[in-house]
Amino acid sequence: MSATKTLFDKVWDSHVVHKIQDGPDVLFIDRHMVHEVTSPVAFLGIKNRNIPVMHPEKTFATADHNTPTINQHLPVADPLSANQLKMLEENANEHGISYWGLGHAKNGIVHVVGPEYGITQPGATIVCGDSHTSTHGAFGAIAFGIGTSEVEMVLATQCIMQPKPKRMRININGTMSKGVTPKDVALFIISQLTTSGATGYFVEYAGEIFREMSMEGRMTVCNLSIEMGARGGMIAPDEKTFEYVKDREFTPKGADWDKAMAYWETLYTDEDAIFDKELTFDGSLIEPMITYGTNPGMGMGISNDIPMANAVQGGATTYQKSLKYMDFNEGDSMMGKPIDFVFLGSCTNGRIEDFRAFASIVKGRKKADNVTAWLVPGSHKVESAIKEEGILDILTESGFQLREPGCSACLAMNDDKVPAGKLAVSTSNRNFEGRQGPGSRTLLASPLVAAAAAVTGKVTDPRELMVELV
Repeated sequence: MSATKTLFDKVWDSHVVHKIQDGPDVLFIDRHMVHEVTSPVAFLGIKNRNIPVMHPEKTFATADHNTPTINQHLPVADPLSANQLKMLEENANEHGISYWGLGHAKNGIVHVVGPEYGITQPGATIVCGDSHTSTHGAFGAIAFGIGTSEVEMVLATQCIMQPKPKRMRININGTMSKGVTPKDVALFIISQLTTSGATGYFVEYAGEIFREMSMEGRMTVCNLSIEMGARGGMIAPDEKTFEYVKDREFTPKGADWDKAMAYWETLYTDEDAIFDKELTFDGSLIEPMITYGTNPGMGMGISNDIPMANAVQGGATTYQKSLKYMDFNEGDSMMGKPIDFVFLGSCTNGRIEDFRAFASIVKGRKKADNVTAWLVPGSHKVESAIKEEGILDILTESGFQLREPGCSACLAMNDDKVPAGKLAVSTSNRNFEGRQGPGSRTLLASPLVAAAAAVTGKVTDPRELMVELV
């Protein structure tokens, strides 16, 4: 009788090409996604070695980090960004790689368009030169970010050398309370584990909370796995998964679909499988979350006060340095703090469900005068759905403008930078010092919390506004 296995073991072991004694595994990669930031040097590397891309049909390129989110029909003004975008296009064309650049109907954030077009599939191994590749684990895939030299290795060999991570399972049962979203669940987990609590592990999320989530919600959770130090995160595929991927452009069709399903339906953790670490939380205890410091682990329920230094892990000096940067104090309430910017978007929360949630709060209200709001869809598919569902009308009537797809204010690599000293409520994934612009201050939150801040001009519990609308 064969030994029981976790979901992670099943996928990993089936992709091992060679095991190096006392070393890493050589892992075959099913899907390689590239963008303009980490790929130019990798392509230069294979050029200097006179090596072709081994499987160009398994590589997909899209422009996202450096793209402007207004006037995309015009030449990109920033010379560095323009050069990186040009290099991606030239490299993709030279090697016969699918390229979705500015103006292309399929262009968008790499971790949004991958699932939209069925590139992301259950049981696959997926890599990209981007930390938040873990997003694709929502489909029962092993997905993780890689560095530039590893991008070069995958281009040349369609394989990568990786030590096999340990296995962790995080169980959350119960039901999500009113106003709680998948983003809140993820921020709650990170606040409990800290930003290093899952270092060395690949995480499987299990329990009622994740089974009840939509695929988009699961993507948000897996996206943030990296923020607690994990190599990646994954959720066992189920009927929701299969329904989501069916009939998308790059998914199997006909007899190939039946063959794929026969494999996909085996992708679950066996009943007696053992994890290296297992944690369980009560989902009913989670409330809307918000961060108050300079890493994603510095988060709390929005109704709480900022903890005292002696109540948090880590050194008091580092903790107080973080609060000083944020211009906050121990014991402060986050509620009522005036904000300057709101950002809705990124590979974490730039999907249609995020815009639906945002619109549910702002409908019938007006954007606060003191707030600059950047609402950025993750792809043209999302942009089209916003218009088709009437969400754009709601946003426009409330005083908001919709921008064009891209990574936008998630990171300071394009024109959408938060000015120094300004405070932003952001639905993105990182709140490091200067992440959204030099000197900028970031509060990570859900689309509901972002919407509540956008219409009140301050940090506001979205449940208060949801009650008003009942």
